[in-house]
Amino acid sequence: MCAKINSKYLESYVSEFTNTVCENYFRNKQYMSGQDIIQLTPSPQVNFFIIKALFEGWQLELEKLKSNPYFDYRDKAVHEALGEFMNVLSRNIKIDRNSFEPLLAEALAFTIFLAVDPLTYYTGEFEKVDSNRLNDFLKENKKYYKWHSILINNLIDKAGLGNTHEAYNAALLTNFEAKKNELESAESLLKSLDQITQLDYKALFVDIKEQSEQQIKAEKEEAQKSVQDFLAEANEAMDAKKEEIHVDSPAEIREEEIIIGSNVVVESPKHATGSRAIDPLQAWERFESEEYMIMKGTIGKLAESVSINQRFMFTKELFDGNPDLLKHTLKSIDNCDSFIDAINLLNLRFVEELNWDKDSEPVVEFLQLIFRKFDQKG
Repeated sequence: MCAKINSKYLESYVSEFTNTVCENYFRNKQYMSGQDIIQLTPSPQVNFFIIKALFEGWQLELEKLKSNPYFDYRDKAVHEALGEFMNVLSRNIKIDRNSFEPLLAEALAFTIFLAVDPLTYYTGEFEKVDSNRLNDFLKENKKYYKWHSILINNLIDKAGLGNTHEAYNAALLTNFEAKKNELESAESLLKSLDQITQLDYKALFVDIKEQSEQQIKAEKEEAQKSVQDFLAEANEAMDAKKEEIHVDSPAEIREEEIIIGSNVVVESPKHATGSRAIDPLQAWERFESEEYMIMKGTIGKLAESVSINQRFMFTKELFDGNPDLLKHTLKSIDNCDSFIDAINLLNLRFVEELNWDKDSEPVVEFLQLIFRKFDQKG
């Protein structure tokens, strides 16, 4: 038996925890100060992740400044002045509730993920910077990692470690295998959060029972029948369309069009085969339904629209713990011309190979984001 993070419970817990902390603090204060952040919650890891987010925000602002072509930011005096400026800013943190709540929610989510899945968390951290900056990045951020830092401490200034994400990921995995018995349990690390909002550790995970061979066989047969029925229906639709436009030769039909819903046109499926293949037409109709109305609204690039919680969930549950694979997939889908092209890409590359359950929560949530990208009425 194995387990996965229950994303719905996680989101609910993060929301309740964040609201409780903010209600207590901002009841008598208008702004959050830097000194108060350090002692804000009973979990030092949450508090330091908030500070880390502020530091990263400063880094982004600094990069914007450095992009100005009129000034030499490499000058020693300028560098020292910027350092002093940052010190002054750090002593004058002033954040209202609306701006602070997302920082706290993000910090709490990262804290929970670090506790329960340090490999995925640290791999995600590596992906934030180019490979040639990984060592400097870890030097700058190691003070913020209060949990499981034993996994990354010896990666800093390690002689012979190549400056690539692959090398750092491999070294991280080696450390984990060697030290996993020394790591403090997630339940113990997260215990301090109970002082704010009780964390139901059992509810945080969903048990996945291993299927018997008979169950797997029955599931495959059912999926195959579903795919065969779908292809038969698609062929009938194509034949009907050919008769309508009086085309005698199938070779003359390059890309068939099938109308779904109201005035929404998508291309017919190509290569949507395999025992676990996702039916793009049924998926589209599913998200057109009233049940999913609340989540409608067109989104832009998927690579920029996936939330932190979703990124962790998709990486762990759908992409074999490989954040590079998720990143590449999001970019590939962004380059697709239609919803069906995107689903066919998933069917060809991931659904069968990575054993996706098309009715599972992570898959449905992933498909829903893709739908919102291509929904012209969003």
